[in-house]
Amino acid sequence: MTRMHIPLFATLLSAGTLALSGSAWAQASAPQTSGLSRTLVGKADVSMPGREAVVAKVEVAPGSRAGRHTHPGDEISYVSEGQVDLLVDGQPPRTLKAGESFVVPAGVVHDAHNASTSTVKLIGVYVVEKGQPLATPAP
Repeated sequence: MTRMHIPLFATLLSAGTLALSGSAWAQASAPQTSGLSRTLVGKADVSMPGREAVVAKVEVAPGSRAGRHTHPGDEISYVSEGQVDLLVDGQPPRTLKAGESFVVPAGVVHDAHNASTSTVKLIGVYVVEKGQPLATPAP
């Protein structure tokens, strides 16, 4: 991340933390039945009407799968620790390591598998439709 981007990211995190809503916090922090957990870090309006950015710490437990799901907007994620297999419908599987990132377009079904014995940690930024669930399970 360049120096010019660090203040912007910090501003987004700070503004988002102040703008937390009860329902978004409950949804992002709710216990997960899969091996995926999301902890909401911040949320803020973006320049696109009807959309907001949601920033979350995401963890995939050892030997677990996130579960096939979609988002009502784009997911932009950075792998901060570990290695994860990303499965996006219509694309070949990709193995991502710490220091790498990925983007999943709105509405595209995807899953993440952690075949290792340690937790995979990611920072996820979701630019999503306001009022929609952050993630929806997919068949």
